[in-house]
Amino acid sequence: MLRRAGTVLIALGGLYGLCVIGLLTSPYIQTHVLFCHAIRLPWFATYDVPEAYGLAPGKTINLRIETPDNESLGAWFVLADPFYHSLPTTVADPAAYIGTALNAHPTILFFHGNAATRAFSARIQHYKAFSSRLGANVLALDYRGFGDSTGAPDEPGLGRDARAAWNWLIQNGASADQILIVGHSLGTGVSALLAAELSDEGISPRGLVLLSPFRSVFKILETYSILGVLPLMRPIVTNPFAAKLVKPYLLHTFDTESRVPRIKGQVLIAHSEDDWEIPYTHGEALFNTFLEPLLPSPPTEFSAVLTQEQQAIFNSTVAKRQEAREKLLTTVDLHNFGSVREFMDGERKVVFVKSLAGGHDYLGVQEGVQDVIGRNFGLL
Repeated sequence: MLRRAGTVLIALGGLYGLCVIGLLTSPYIQTHVLFCHAIRLPWFATYDVPEAYGLAPGKTINLRIETPDNESLGAWFVLADPFYHSLPTTVADPAAYIGTALNAHPTILFFHGNAATRAFSARIQHYKAFSSRLGANVLALDYRGFGDSTGAPDEPGLGRDARAAWNWLIQNGASADQILIVGHSLGTGVSALLAAELSDEGISPRGLVLLSPFRSVFKILETYSILGVLPLMRPIVTNPFAAKLVKPYLLHTFDTESRVPRIKGQVLIAHSEDDWEIPYTHGEALFNTFLEPLLPSPPTEFSAVLTQEQQAIFNSTVAKRQEAREKLLTTVDLHNFGSVREFMDGERKVVFVKSLAGGHDYLGVQEGVQDVIGRNFGLL
């Protein structure tokens, strides 16, 4: 009976593995699982009436942004609260004030996560917090295939969407140093792609903020768990054979970790300990990737059995790296909130905020997170 039960479990395990590998290697399934763009919450949204979703009358302009490859993106431009309150009570055409607002206040270029649209309630809360607590304008767009935007999503396409949004701000009067790039979840991969591209061109935005980021799509497969409990993909991707089979078929990698060396300027990474969708270890790993070039070289790889001399070299190298790390890092623990770690890399600062709460979707509206962003990027 036990032998039969074991055989059944092995058979089910094999079937599970084949099904998951089959799904992961299907371009259609892969694209829809990653982007979830077919989930257009709220359903039947009226994007030209942002007031219906809690934004103040005349504060948000619904607009279209055209991409170089002829896609048309739906977007909202939200006026900074201080600027909005300086306008007459009744404004016939708020779009006429976009250029003035861009000159008067910094702007947050916001890239949202997968699924839903720019009218989703959690995202509305971000716009409200950015415009009121941080006093910034907000440009939030729906990527191609999302919301009322045309086209279908893929990694290069979202990169073009991000650059089109950046170019729109510049063309309407914003200066690069007044634009803070902020990405959440999937949007961190888009933000890192844009930040790396701008750095390659010698363009310096105000900075880069990554909220609940991930190292790469493949690394998410290694760590993703349903409700933080059931590691759905781990049995597959931690199997060397299965991992080798799956990895070449990933159409969209969003490998932020590999883009870190190209990203210049100030960076802030924030992650919550209670994030069930993307573990905070992803944010921590990205922070360490930014720090790595400032540390002594890692220990040399030896064989499994070390000689006494090799062990001494290994221990000495580890100790030197730890000592250098401690000298570079400043850590502040904030009671009932979390911790803030930072280091200087030349003239730029790199910050990691680890909050105790906020989950995945609401990390960016935590007042503590907002305050750290505001202080580090001159918005407070």
